[in-house]
Amino acid sequence: MSRDTHPGAQCPHCQSLLALVPVPGNSAATAVPLLPIVQKEEWQPPPVAEVLAVYAGRAKDTVTAARGAAKVRESLNRARANAAQRRAAQKAARHTPRSA
Repeated sequence: MSRDTHPGAQCPHCQSLLALVPVPGNSAATAVPLLPIVQKEEWQPPPVAEVLAVYAGRAKDTVTAARGAAKVRESLNRARANAAQRRAAQKAARHTPRSA
């Protein structure tokens, strides 16, 4: 059985993955084949301040922002209209009298 698939490789409380690593300089560790369990480091995203720092010195382009907002509004209105048409067609199909 692999160490990675061993049931002891996962914390029973928080379900985080654990890894077995040797402790250097410990004479007891060489005599006993069991190794201490330490938690693997999880990836974390960078701080928001670091991400936004790229945009800190930029000036706001109101023309481009307004154009982008208009495109988003137009797209949302188109989607709403399509959804309303689809619902109306489904409702009409459900209420159509059936012939015998």
